[in-house]
Amino acid sequence: MTGLEALWKGLLAGLVIAAPVGPVNVLCLRRTLSKGWKSGLVSGFGAAAADASYGGIAAFSVRVVIQFLRAEEAPIKLIGGLLLIGLGIRYWLRPATGMSGSGADQEGRTDFASAFLLTLANPTTILSFLAVLAALGTAAPGDHPVTALVVAGIFSGSMAWWILLVSSAQRLRDRFDESRMRWMNRAAALAIGGFGVITFVSGWLKSRG
Repeated sequence: MTGLEALWKGLLAGLVIAAPVGPVNVLCLRRTLSKGWKSGLVSGFGAAAADASYGGIAAFSVRVVIQFLRAEEAPIKLIGGLLLIGLGIRYWLRPATGMSGSGADQEGRTDFASAFLLTLANPTTILSFLAVLAALGTAAPGDHPVTALVVAGIFSGSMAWWILLVSSAQRLRDRFDESRMRWMNRAAALAIGGFGVITFVSGWLKSRG
């Protein structure tokens, strides 16, 4: 497999994994509408970094990490589910106000960290990457430079999705007054909290099985 082929296959894998609707998509959309494109893009960057981390583990076939995530899937899902539920409650209670200029740097770090951790909280992502990369035929045992290009492609593909999502949301931002922003907060709360409940129940059932 050539370097260019590895790059575009990785890009396709990153796009396929990032695009389906999930809690991070909702989070990124809500932050763009309430705080602006920078907040949404930083959140997307955090998610893309997490995707690249899982993609790298899958692409390089880091067996010890894969086995650990599979073995500890239940507690990771329980913790991740509680985190999502807590975030959902926070958004439900949050007033429909935008971000002030003060504390923007701190907010940026929080946006990145929360999106990064929320993406990592779903250990099944790595199984998705294993399946997608196998389907794309990216296996290149021992060819680390080519595999590194696959990972770079995964990050680029994931980031391309977040740029597209943020750009689309930014165009709609002027239409969101306080009433609509309150509605958006509630919708985000229900979506993120709902994903959290599903994740928690999935982890609980797995721990009992």
